[in-house]
Amino acid sequence: MVIKFVLLIVGAYLLGSVPAAYLAAKLARGIDLRQYGSGNIGVGNLLKFTSKRLTTPVIIFDLGKGIVMVWAAHLVGLDMAQQMTVGVAAIIGHNWPVFLRFNGGRGVLTTLGIALGLPIMNNLVPWGMVGFLTTAGVGIYIIHNAALGINTGVAVMPLVSWWVNEPLPITLGLLAMFLIGVIRRLTVPRTTLAESVSDGQLILNRLLFDRDIGDREAWVHRIPPKATLTEQQEKQGEGQP
Repeated sequence: MVIKFVLLIVGAYLLGSVPAAYLAAKLARGIDLRQYGSGNIGVGNLLKFTSKRLTTPVIIFDLGKGIVMVWAAHLVGLDMAQQMTVGVAAIIGHNWPVFLRFNGGRGVLTTLGIALGLPIMNNLVPWGMVGFLTTAGVGIYIIHNAALGINTGVAVMPLVSWWVNEPLPITLGLLAMFLIGVIRRLTVPRTTLAESVSDGQLILNRLLFDRDIGDREAWVHRIPPKATLTEQQEKQGEGQP
């Protein structure tokens, strides 16, 4: 059983490391998402610079990373704590993928997949997911700030789990997934746009909005200088007879 557990952890990390959003953008548009917009290897940044048709299968894949591995752990008879450990390994792989020199996304979709799938597989109500949907809904549809709603929703999940007295492995697992997301946001290298931003403001921006600067439009529309030059050259070429 120990061997199965270790193999599933390794497998979860490697599956989590598959950068679906990065590959989709690279193959379909020839761009490196790490150099565009938020720089995040995630579906939000992918959607901004590609299309819904390309983003939909990536959403399904990233959600499924954790679900598939937790399901595999459940099938081989691992207990709930071991299942959650395997799921967390998939998130770590997504956030620090070996295939991209450990520079990945934030793991939100993979986190949500586990928060939904693991309780259901163990015949429990996914209360953490209920808390996320409620909190994120307030942020997105009432406050009109998706990043704040999503980040707060992930933070609320372990609190809701603790409040309704879910099994300890689920509560601790949700807490671990939240902390992993926070660590990932805080350890991303500072961008050139944030050179004049103080350390305190940078931390606050990242914790609340997952960006380095206050100006959202400047952040999400960021493109590398070479891309800007190429666009200018293309426009000049179009204007020539």
